Amino acid sequence: MNSTPALRRATPADAHAVHRLLNAIDTIEIGHPETDLHTVEADLAGTEAWLVEEGDEPVALGMVWQETGEPVEPDAPGRERIEADLYALPGRAAATAALLATMEARAAELAAAAGATHAVVHLGLSTATSVDTGQVRSRGWWPVRRYNVLTREVDGADVAQELPAGPVLRECRTEEDRRIAHAVLEEAFAEHYDHRARAYEAWLARMEESRPIDWSLCWIAREEGAGDVAVLLARDDRAAMGWVRSLGVLPAARGRGLGALLLRQAFAVFARRGRTTVGLAVDTGNATGALRLYERSGMSLHYAADTWELTLPLKR
Repeated sequence: MNSTPALRRATPADAHAVHRLLNAIDTIEIGHPETDLHTVEADLAGTEAWLVEEGDEPVALGMVWQETGEPVEPDAPGRERIEADLYALPGRAAATAALLATMEARAAELAAAAGATHAVVHLGLSTATSVDTGQVRSRGWWPVRRYNVLTREVDGADVAQELPAGPVLRECRTEEDRRIAHAVLEEAFAEHYDHRARAYEAWLARMEESRPIDWSLCWIAREEGAGDVAVLLARDDRAAMGWVRSLGVLPAARGRGLGALLLRQAFAVFARRGRTTVGLAVDTGNATGALRLYERSGMSLHYAADTWELTLPLKR
């Protein structure tokens, strides 16, 4: 596209068209479609989004939103964090430029409304993205963090595994257990990059943005003398695979095999449900050794994505 593309706001009514676009991009980037319609619907409802179309079909999508919660280690005073996503079919340089300009302007507006002096914008892009990253870099963005999506096949052998004696696992069924799960995960992730602390009610609302939590896929590990020290929270609403959305072990309990124990439990339960693949995302810079744990548990790279950052000084 050499001329200035037509850009418009996306609405929930665009969900099916956006779903087709994102699965076309999935096929380019990872070899097959992997985006669920309900995820698209949740994203369009929870973000500000824009489309560039050719004819009646979108060829590029941009989204901007503010994360709720407080950073445990806040950005420098006056810096407001804004999140963004960008997707484009190959060769859409003009569409990419128009979307980036629109997203950057809106991020600046949101940061200014929050009383900030700078907007710090984070943009997620697959390492195999069909977006021209040279074009992104030319606008002042640079990659600051890498995340790997890992997967593992599961089968009857996982179902047959027995849990070792020692730690006790229980399903997170009661309101008290849900609050315990929240507290353990908050403490476990407190020092992680980009973590935002949330009170229980805000955390629950964030977790249930796309679908209600299936609490039978949440387990708490308890050790005698130490109490509740680890939690795994999974979901089974993705067409492609079962998904581990959070796995946290309290700092004092790390190195005792609790993460591996919870993973084996999740693998076995997903296998009993008829799943053949389980996946999760991990920050490759995680200082707790999470990436090594997952690899030792048989998980391997599915694809990787980078977080790109842009800092925008705001006019006062």
